[in-house]
Amino acid sequence: MKSPTYPVLLAALGAGCIGCAMAQDAAHAGGLASAAQPAVDAPFDIVHTRISTEGAVAVFHMAVSGKAGASRPASTGKLAGSSVFSYVWPTSLDPSVVGFEAKAGILAFAVTAHPDFDDTPLFDENGDGKRENDGDLWHSHWVVLQPDPACGEAALKVVDIPGGATPRLPRTWPGLPILIDSPGWSPTFDGGTVEVRVPFDDIGAVGAGGFDGVTAALRVNASVHSPLLCVVDVFKVASGDLSLPGKVNR
Repeated sequence: MKSPTYPVLLAALGAGCIGCAMAQDAAHAGGLASAAQPAVDAPFDIVHTRISTEGAVAVFHMAVSGKAGASRPASTGKLAGSSVFSYVWPTSLDPSVVGFEAKAGILAFAVTAHPDFDDTPLFDENGDGKRENDGDLWHSHWVVLQPDPACGEAALKVVDIPGGATPRLPRTWPGLPILIDSPGWSPTFDGGTVEVRVPFDDIGAVGAGGFDGVTAALRVNASVHSPLLCVVDVFKVASGDLSLPGKVNR
């Protein structure tokens, strides 16, 4: 499926589950609702996307028609050409809000899994005493995106850091030559939903932002060179056109 152009429920299950439907409606209130699409793999078939705030914490929420997190990439045994599956919240927030250079691109929060490399060197997600072998577990990132024709027509990439450049970077930047942060905020999966709670120094900046929801596959360049990480397959966009129509707390 081609990447979108840049800028740009329950059936009745009987009387005994009326409360279940009401609970689901409450859990998915506000945000962006999307119709289920049978052609999309159910773990990535977005039906609801929301960002809300609780005090100084932003809650990133996404619901799919299947079981969230149930599908992860197959291992290739090497970094070059390997795949990344992701649940992504592109936002209108300036990248400087989380420690990147101002106006560097589209700031997006992402929950990803990729069995062939680890990009959270500060954290031991699987608890085995090693910090470099758990990229296959779902974890979170901030990334900065820009269009790049080298990734395909109208496709996006994670912004590369040219050799010798010293852009402003978050303290938890994992050392890769791209605009990515590995802050360690753990995603929570519950049936058809994935949520992440993210604290902010300035929650007011979040409240003023717009957002969208995307599920996608990214791929590491076969030459492990610029562009290093391209969005190569968009499974679904909540708005349909990546227009960031969602409003925080609405």
